[in-house]
Formats: sequence, structure tokens, C-alpha cells
Amino acid sequence: MVADIALPRLAKIGAGAITELGSVVAQLGIRRPVLVTDRYLDETGQAERLVKILQAEGADTAVFSGAVPDPTASSLTAGLDVVRGHDADGVIGFGGGSPMDTAKALAVLSANGGSISEYRAPGSYAGPALPVVAVPTTAGSGSDSTQFTVITDDETDEKMLCPGLSFLPIAIVVDFELTLSMPPRLTADTGVDALTHAIEAYVSRRASPFSDALALAAMTAISRHLRRAYADGADREARESMMLAATQAGMAFSNSSVALVHGMSRPIGGHFHVAHGLSNAMLLPAVTKFSVDAAVDRYADCAKAMGVVDDTTASRAAADALVDELTQLCADVEVPTPGSYGIDRAQWEDRLVTMADQALASGSPANNPRVPTHGEIVTLYREIFERP
Repeated sequence: MVADIALPRLAKIGAGAITELGSVVAQLGIRRPVLVTDRYLDETGQAERLVKILQAEGADTAVFSGAVPDPTASSLTAGLDVVRGHDADGVIGFGGGSPMDTAKALAVLSANGGSISEYRAPGSYAGPALPVVAVPTTAGSGSDSTQFTVITDDETDEKMLCPGLSFLPIAIVVDFELTLSMPPRLTADTGVDALTHAIEAYVSRRASPFSDALALAAMTAISRHLRRAYADGADREARESMMLAATQAGMAFSNSSVALVHGMSRPIGGHFHVAHGLSNAMLLPAVTKFSVDAAVDRYADCAKAMGVVDDTTASRAAADALVDELTQLCADVEVPTPGSYGIDRAQWEDRLVTMADQALASGSPANNPRVPTHGEIVTLYREIFERP
């Protein structure tokens, strides 16, 4: 099998890397960027800090701070106006997954027009787009390193997966110091999100030795440091390891694929406005248990990389131990069920068929070691409602 590998052209990774954003943008020849961020990062002055760094290198920078959680197609309109009004020659995504996904979508739409729905899977877009520079502030989404963006359809509440090389950032600036103020809930949700990326990339039917190495490294780091970062947000070693692991996991699944967890997670977010990392966490133990018999050796490798068992443990025992560890991890970082999160059971039941339809239509479940039927997806949704 020939593996198709695509990565950002340039990366700055480490404490203080943000101070080099201006030189990165200048090196890429971007002179009129639009900084895409959210209201919080704008109002707290963090966006202004980046603007000053960019201005010091001669960049004429405009700011769009209207990125919203789980961006919708309609939320892109105001951003497009800013990008076109500024005559931008590049876009900088600054924040968690939502601002970065917004930036990617704006980069493609500003060069082509039309609707973001035209770029949804199973198509893959590699045409004209503005260059994107990604600056993540959470350790989880991996959007800084992937050739995907996820935008919600306003009319159907479907989270549309939009893939292709044109959505891949050309450069990334990954500074773990930006994550030191993350609250415990966000730390947990984004951390389990990154772990999900790594595990799904490794067990995916589209995995390769290249993506395997990144995925296993990410699993090792997350298993050692997520609980620490959750317990103490000022733990610099834990924060640094989680930030690097999130980037590695993003690179892994961008060059492999995600699978059933993500396929089922997007509809939960779209219909019930649950943050993406949290909906992944709600699903990860149950979906792993559902899938494990179809790839016992691969799941055993995950358990060994995470230090759940030692290298001498038989594959079956190791794979079973992985399911137990994922259940315990989600309990330790207090991941709620959909029911305890506050979702109404009747509304959940009413949307199960539609959510299963949307999960299958995304294509992600087809990458899973055990490819589910529609009915099995509905059963899994019911199973997770009140228990991890």
C-alpha cells in the first residue's frame, strides 16, 4: 500500500513559539493576513498580542473575532466579508478547533465563493485557497495539523466533514504556554479528543506505518500526562506533553483517518450542541468495546503504548484492559453521559435514526475495524445515554 502523507510545510513548536508568528508569516510572504479568532481571545487581549507580533514584522493585519463554537455555515458570512474587505492574502486561525476550522473554511471560500456544503465528504478539495497558519490554544482538536474542517449545516444540524489538501494549514505555531489557563473541563475534553484521534488513527483501516508512529507516541504521552494536566493546570511538563501529543495525533489521523467514534460524535454535537471533544469522550469506551474483537492486536498495541499492560501481556487480555482503562480515564476526568449532561431522553430517542444516518453518511464508520450497521449505531447511542 502506498501511503499519502501531507503535513504543514513549517512548524514552530515549544514554549514561546508564539513570539515567532510574525517571522513565520513574513517567511511565507503573507503581508495582509486576517486573524480569525473568537470573542474570548479578543476580549482578553490575546488577539491583540498576536496583532502586535505580526505588525512588528510589517504585516497589515485585520481581525475577525466572530468564530463561534461548532461553526455553522451562516457564521462564515461575516468572516468572508472581513477577508474580502481586507484583500487578505492569508488567514491565521487562532484558538481551539472552532476558530481554526473557521479559518480553513474562509481560506477556501474566499478564493472560490459558493457554499461550504459543496466541499463536504466524500469529495476532497485541493484547489485554490488562501494559505492558512494555525495557532492552537487547546491541546486536543488537532485541527492545526489536519486536512479537514468541520462546519455545521444550519438547516439540518449536520456537522459536515470537509476534507482535502486545501484545508491543510501551511504552517503551525504550537506554544503550550497558551494552554496554561485552560480550565479542567476543557483540559479533559480536549485531552480525550486527542487520545481518540490517536487510537482511531492507529486502528483505522487506512493506517500506515507513518501514522502508526505518530499515533503511538501521542497515546504514550497522553496516558502519562492527561490526568496530571487535569489535576493541575499549571503543570508545565504535563501541558507541554499534551500539546505536542495533540499535534502528533492530529498529524496521525489526518494521514490515516478517524473512524466510528468521530462518525457518531459529529451528530451529537450538531443536534445537541455538545463540544466535539466531549462528545468523543462520551463515546470512546463504548465504541472501543464494540470494535475491539475486529482488531485485537491493534487495540493491544494501544494498551501497551499507554502503559496499561506490559509488553508480555497477551493481546486479548491487553485489548480488554484498554477498554477498562478508557472507562476509568473518562470517570477520572468526570466525563458526563448525554443524560447527565442534560440532554432530554425523548429528544435523544427522536433523533437516533437521523443521527445514525448522518454518522454513516460521513464515511468515518467505514474506516472502523468493525464496520457497524445502522441498527448497531442506534444501539450504541442508546447504550451511552446513561453510562460511560
